[in-house]
Amino acid sequence: MRLNELSPAEGSKHRKKRVGRGESSGWGKTAGKGSNGQKARTGGGVRPGFEGGQMPLIIRAPKRGFSNARFKTVFTVLNVSDLEVYFEVGEEVTIDSLYEKGAIKKVLNGGVKILADGEITKSLTVKVQKVSEQAKAKIEAVGGKVEIL
Repeated sequence: MRLNELSPAEGSKHRKKRVGRGESSGWGKTAGKGSNGQKARTGGGVRPGFEGGQMPLIIRAPKRGFSNARFKTVFTVLNVSDLEVYFEVGEEVTIDSLYEKGAIKKVLNGGVKILADGEITKSLTVKVQKVSEQAKAKIEAVGGKVEIL
């Protein structure tokens, strides 16, 4: 190995191509952008799917199938750690009490579901539409009760 044989490791050098620096650079005049058109201009070009005014394929293609998404049951989700913050020992947790205390802003079509994230130390009576198994175990472990509406 000699000094004239040394070279940087493969892929270690990333030089940006300096365009528009004169004809002798090899990237002068149009700077590799061809003759001046819409795509040669700064910020130029057309949006994805644009076909020059022709009706785009995505609109021409037939739309088929069925989506049940608008009838899906969606729950307003709360964790047991939230109950710890908003309620005192022995209180009853209902949709109305959650709403009054600011724990929830709106109730979605499925109602309220309690999840098990965080810890709870206060015994509460929880009356909501759904409670996860782990959340139920945590609430009952501290002497609380769970009622599914």
